[in-house]
Amino acid sequence: MSQYDTIAIMGPTASGKTSKAVALARHLHGEIISGDSRQVYRGMDLGTGKDLEEYGEVSYHLIDIVPAGSKYDLYQYVRDFNKCYDDIRSRGVMPVICGGTGLYVETVISGVRLPEVPENPQLRNTLKGKTLEELTEILSAIKTLHNTTDVDTCQRAIRAIEIQSYYREHPEVAKVADRTSAKPLNALIVALDIPRDDRRQRITSRLQARLDSGMVEEVRGLIDSGIAPEDLIYYGLEYKFVTQYVLGIISFEEMKCKLEIAIHQFAKRQMTWLRGMERRGFHINWLPYDLSDNDFAGAVSDLM
Repeated sequence: MSQYDTIAIMGPTASGKTSKAVALARHLHGEIISGDSRQVYRGMDLGTGKDLEEYGEVSYHLIDIVPAGSKYDLYQYVRDFNKCYDDIRSRGVMPVICGGTGLYVETVISGVRLPEVPENPQLRNTLKGKTLEELTEILSAIKTLHNTTDVDTCQRAIRAIEIQSYYREHPEVAKVADRTSAKPLNALIVALDIPRDDRRQRITSRLQARLDSGMVEEVRGLIDSGIAPEDLIYYGLEYKFVTQYVLGIISFEEMKCKLEIAIHQFAKRQMTWLRGMERRGFHINWLPYDLSDNDFAGAVSDLM
């Protein structure tokens, strides 16, 4: 029996997390819990890299659980993760967290429980129309920004301000969300170590493969199904730039160029997050990204 409660497989985009996590889950007879903030949306497949065909008989959770166009946040993720985690553990099975959203994975590993924060229409109205820079400044005044996830878009920034304002008015709620009172999971954290040049090359080739597989058609289909373009743009990266192309705002070449740059920047932020986790006291075991899936599963088993 392992000394660990769970295993988290992390790493930057295009490093091969899915196939490695699936191989490990298969090896351990475990189940996957996605740690990706966008794979929760149904119909958003190519742009989020779900690669569902890789799972085979391995059970997975927190993928395709809400409709595209809806807003799914950290609070909902923590709530849904804990339900899945408790269920998997109750059956004596090892949960394998697979994800590239550092904030989500770190939060659940930390054992933080997030209380529900209601919308504040009055506050939202006063923030409406402000630039992302202005919103970031407001948020910085009431919260130390450890990452840029809260300020990716105006909508996210407004929600972050709403949450922090609620915590200030309800200190008893803030206490529940305080990391110092959390009970961390005993997690084995493994990250895929990929050289920068290899990462860039894989991002470029994967983007082309997704475009060839119909990523533009996927976005066009989502819009045709009634999802507002601004809701797709909210999700960022692939959905932001492909939507702009579908709407005729930018050309295909401009879309591809801007998207590739944005994904490279995103991967860099993911690596920065992982290094930050190490500084925050998390022990991360780095394994080469180019290990075969079976060798990777064996190496992680040795760490257990």
